[in-house]
Amino acid sequence: MTSPQQDPATPETQDAPAAAAQDAPAAPPASSEEAEAIRTAYGFEGARIHLGAMLDGDEPDPSVPVNLAVSMLNRHGLIAGATGTGKTRTLQVIAEQAAHAGAAVFVADMKGDLSGIAVPGTASDKLTARAAARGQEWVSRAAPTEFFTLGGQGEGVPIRTTVSDFGPVLMAKVLELNPTQESSLGLIFHYADTQGLALLDLKDLRALIQFLTSDEGKDELKGIGGISSATAGVILRSLTAFEASGADVFFGEPAFDTQQLLRTKDGAGMISCLELPGVASRPALFSTFMMWMLAELYQELPEVGDAEVPKLVFFFDEAHLLFKDASKAFLDQVVQTVRLIRSKGVGIFFITQTPKDIPGDVLAQLGNRVQHALRAFTPDDAKALKATAKTFPTSEHDLEEVIPALGTGEAIVTVMSENGAPTPVAITAVRAPESSMEPAGEQVIKESAAASPLMDEYGQAVDNESAYEILQKRAAADAEAEDAAAAEKEAAGKGAGPAAKKPAKKDEGLMGNPAVKSFLRSAGTVLGREISRSLFGTRKRR
Repeated sequence: MTSPQQDPATPETQDAPAAAAQDAPAAPPASSEEAEAIRTAYGFEGARIHLGAMLDGDEPDPSVPVNLAVSMLNRHGLIAGATGTGKTRTLQVIAEQAAHAGAAVFVADMKGDLSGIAVPGTASDKLTARAAARGQEWVSRAAPTEFFTLGGQGEGVPIRTTVSDFGPVLMAKVLELNPTQESSLGLIFHYADTQGLALLDLKDLRALIQFLTSDEGKDELKGIGGISSATAGVILRSLTAFEASGADVFFGEPAFDTQQLLRTKDGAGMISCLELPGVASRPALFSTFMMWMLAELYQELPEVGDAEVPKLVFFFDEAHLLFKDASKAFLDQVVQTVRLIRSKGVGIFFITQTPKDIPGDVLAQLGNRVQHALRAFTPDDAKALKATAKTFPTSEHDLEEVIPALGTGEAIVTVMSENGAPTPVAITAVRAPESSMEPAGEQVIKESAAASPLMDEYGQAVDNESAYEILQKRAAADAEAEDAAAAEKEAAGKGAGPAAKKPAKKDEGLMGNPAVKSFLRSAGTVLGREISRSLFGTRKRR
């Protein structure tokens, strides 16, 4: 079968560059004024993603394609719909075409059913006929895919970061600390930063907090305010609950470089597929990862404005988990990031059941909307349906009636046009993915991960010497010193009397410990003498 990129005369020219599309024969006359308006509104000049064809009654009209401009992917988006209505396949359709257009893609695979994007789809007569009815000449092809996991929990390249890199601002947010507690946590990080003490994992942070509130360590922070035992106790309890949620596996070395998510291969963007088995029972882990990832990207990426092809497009399936039981601080962070990261060339798509799962301030930033069917079985469902219909541009259709009547693989669509205005609502039959709609399987993921060039760099966890080990050495050294002092005192008591006693050496605190001094002599090569931090509190790369 001829590839659509090679044959500009096929209806599939929606995937081809604009120059090729201009050479295509004129489309047949539209069946109605509405069809002509939709064809005009969605016939973008630049590179575009083919979503499907307009539904004319019960049948799709292949002569009226519904597209999404690639350059508008950074205007963010929402894919919503009840379970089983086809929203995950819509995600797959957009993600694979965005990658083939040259944009790197990040997919958070919550249920494990997106891994098939790495495997070519299986042809069938039914699939070919369905595609043709939507103006799509279906070809079987996979997208270049890299599989990741959080902290090595499962197959894929592990993603980790250090507590020092994560920073006090985001840590305070995920621990849900109040301003006073957040300020105290900032002092602890400042102390670690200026002294070159590496906070690599959560046990390092715990050990440092315990030391700085102990009798021998409490003087270390007196010059910059200190922290109370009560505040430290709250932070430690929050840290314990955070660890119990499973978030501890995310922190450690080697720390992942988010620039790895921007790779391309043979002109196509790499799809980074994060496998998250069982994350529904550990939402704190996912939320933590999200906050760090978005902050890192915002910090590291340069301003690019509106590019023809975005640098990266994020897709977050089951997005309600991101916002479930989220603190106000976390929501503020997401809102700020969604607003600002567009100018960095990053687009964010949220996939969930209803728009009400997304906070209003975030929803207002989502210019591209694909709404699959919603069911109104309860009064709350009916209320959500009515609210959803009102978020779309004015349409000649009664969307409160249309949305519940949509079949699987059908949706109402409005996107941002190339001049930044919303397109009119199009009732759409969504096209089929070219990659497999079945999970790739554990063996495929395992083989892909083993062949990844990133596995050598990130595959094996490393436990370098850090604050925890240093404080353990200090405790051992202090115990040894106390034993020696007691022995010397006992010997002195049996000798020449009081004249034989030597004056006690003043305790110089943590920095006077020989083990700590030895560590600090080499800390500059590991962490630097002082860390500079961004607006988000994450560590700035040097």
